[in-house]
Amino acid sequence: MKVLVAEDDLVQLRLLEVTLSKWGYQVLSARDGESAWRILQEEDGPILAILDWMMPGYSGPQLSRLIRDQSSKLYTYIILLTARKDKESIIEGMDAGADDYLGKPYILDELAARIRAGKRILHLQEELVKAQEALRDEAMRDPMTHLWNRRTIFNKLDAELRAAKVSGQSVGVVLADLDHFKQINDTYGHLFGDHVLLETVRRMQTVLRPRDAIGRFGGEEFIAVLPQCGFEETIGAAERLRGALEMSPVPHARHPMRVTISLGCTASIPGTDHSLEVLLRAADEALYESKRQGRNRVSALPVDLYVASLRNVEQA
Repeated sequence: MKVLVAEDDLVQLRLLEVTLSKWGYQVLSARDGESAWRILQEEDGPILAILDWMMPGYSGPQLSRLIRDQSSKLYTYIILLTARKDKESIIEGMDAGADDYLGKPYILDELAARIRAGKRILHLQEELVKAQEALRDEAMRDPMTHLWNRRTIFNKLDAELRAAKVSGQSVGVVLADLDHFKQINDTYGHLFGDHVLLETVRRMQTVLRPRDAIGRFGGEEFIAVLPQCGFEETIGAAERLRGALEMSPVPHARHPMRVTISLGCTASIPGTDHSLEVLLRAADEALYESKRQGRNRVSALPVDLYVASLRNVEQA
């Protein structure tokens, strides 16, 4: 664990460095408040700081206020060291944001105990952050497949379209629908239907790139967002998704089952301003074409042709 020691007295600084190193801590040292602040600002900086009250640059309380004012999700535990022992000074230091206070001269065993208390607080903070992140991620996921849910995948598509406007790239969109899924549920039961959905997800994920995003669009419908993919590249990705399902039957207790998927795709065009809704409708129209053509196929519809067809209908 990294520990920052900010102390302008060289003898005290060396004593703390040697002692903390013996205790197994990685010590980062500073002899003034400004140097200490720079160390704390580093990306992988320490989250436990032992600060002398009187230092050049920022004092211990001033540095504590800076730490508390920064918008960081990682909490920094602060122990102030000072020869001041009056109540007013203790209150001032704690009000500045310090977590603990140790008067000079201090006993090393007491310092060790204060550091252990700080580590417990930091551990609890780390567990709380992990729990919050897990809850946030859970709220963005489909509970059964663990894919992005409908709202999240739409947000990701919107973000990729905004990024594409800046970069001049295209974004591919693929809608996929498992063929005859209701029949699977009716014939083999919903438990096997869930197994088919999970196997479908697993296979699709094997052929997508790490940068691609896939979400559950509806019951047995999925949407894939393909950054930096033009129209032809999106068709190729959709064919790989189709092939991943067709390559082998889904295992079943009684007999393996052949499962297929129909897909519709489109892609944004650099320099145009087609909305998320338009892209989804174009992909959806292509998906219905795959179903009309007998399923287990990929259909593609250029978004500009889809927009032109809408204008023709409006003018008719």
